[in-house]
Amino acid sequence: MDRSEKSKLVDSLRGAMSETTCVVVTQQSGLTVAEVTELRRRMRAAGAGFKVTKNRLARLAIAGTKFESLGPMLKGPTAIALSRDPVAAAKVVVEYANQNEKLKIVGGALNEKLLDQDGVKALAKLPSLDELRGKIVGILQTPASRLVGVLQAPGGQVARVLAAYARQGDAA
Repeated sequence: MDRSEKSKLVDSLRGAMSETTCVVVTQQSGLTVAEVTELRRRMRAAGAGFKVTKNRLARLAIAGTKFESLGPMLKGPTAIALSRDPVAAAKVVVEYANQNEKLKIVGGALNEKLLDQDGVKALAKLPSLDELRGKIVGILQTPASRLVGVLQAPGGQVARVLAAYARQGDAA
C-alpha cells in the first residue's frame, strides 16, 4: 500500500468517525473470511459498519476527533465497529462475541466517553433508537385510546339499556 492509498484510507476512516456516535474496538484473531463476512452482514443490517484496520492508520484517523482516547486500545489484530445509533454496533458485536470466542471486545467509546469491555456490554443491553421510538409512540397512543374508550362507554351503556328494555317489551 503506497502513501496516497494510506492517506485515502485515513481520510475515509476519519470521515466515517465524524458521522459516528459509537465505536467499539475488537480483537479478531483467528476469524475466517466467512466469519468476518457474516459479522459485516449483521452490522450492515443493524445500520453499522465493521472495519479491519492497521493500528497506526487507525490512530492517525482518530487523531483530533472525539474518539482520540481510543488510541491505547489499538494494539494487536484489531477491528473497529462504527454506528450512528448509540447502541447498534455494541449490540451486534456483543451478540457475535458471545457466539464466537475468536472475537474479543477491547473497549469502545460513546461520543467522547471512553468505555471498557463491561461498559460496551452494558451499552448493548440498552434498547435501540427504533425500539425507544416505538415505546414512545405506544405511550403517546395509549392515553388517546383510553380517552376514546371512556367517551364511547356512556353511549354504549345507553344503547345496551335500551336494547334490554326492547327485549323485555318483546317478551311481554
